[in-house]
Amino acid sequence: MPQAASSFSDPALPLLRGKRILVTGAASGIGRGAVDVFVQAGARVVATDRDADLLAEAWGGHAHVSVKPLDVIDEAQCEDAVAFAVDRLGGLDGVLNSAGISDIVSPATEIAIEDWQRIVDVNLRGSFLVARTAARHMLAAGGGSIVLISSVNGIAGIPRRHAYGPAKAAIAQLTRTLACEWGGAALRVNALAPTYINTPMIVRLAAEGKVDLDRLRRRTPMGRLGEVEDIAQAACFLLSDQSRYITGAILPVDGGWLAYGGPGDVVTA
Repeated sequence: MPQAASSFSDPALPLLRGKRILVTGAASGIGRGAVDVFVQAGARVVATDRDADLLAEAWGGHAHVSVKPLDVIDEAQCEDAVAFAVDRLGGLDGVLNSAGISDIVSPATEIAIEDWQRIVDVNLRGSFLVARTAARHMLAAGGGSIVLISSVNGIAGIPRRHAYGPAKAAIAQLTRTLACEWGGAALRVNALAPTYINTPMIVRLAAEGKVDLDRLRRRTPMGRLGEVEDIAQAACFLLSDQSRYITGAILPVDGGWLAYGGPGDVVTA
């Protein structure tokens, strides 16, 4: 009979104690919050972002964080960033790819195909390049955990989100295919599916009149937008040994958004 797996790490210890993690999109939003949570959980981190100045402002000089500019759609930059992380950290145990951009939010008949392609490239191509490049090192080293960012918009159809939603749906499928390919080598791949999160991106969309924050809150069973820390803590779990038998999962972090199927606002007790 197969031998029982080794015991879990001590739950009293920090969840990511000793872990070496690469985070993309780390200058703002979910990525920035994740770096903070990961460090608090005991990890050492290489933080990357396309905006080098904002990245340095966020993490330059931090004792447990090294910074590296990275445009995730550039294959050579991905290879350079992963090599930098492996060298700086002495290896790589986990990756959170949170780099992404939002839709123009436009009727399908009006969106420019160049804008559509850019959104798909950053979200989907970037996810694949980061995961594939990291996996070349992690598979050789004995495995680890990769977390991608999908979205509730990649699960439920939402009008005027014709690039972002399909790209996020493809990320969910990419998560499954990579998980099935690499599972036997102890490299786990999972994705988070957030709803509307209180980030600079959603603030911008609200200021442009493209989303109604009050309406979103009324539509969410928990009655609020998600916070960056909500996503970061879920990613922390998936990168930790506590999730060692979870792979290929798409975890909604959505305050009940996908569970609700009513005709209008959620009616709570």
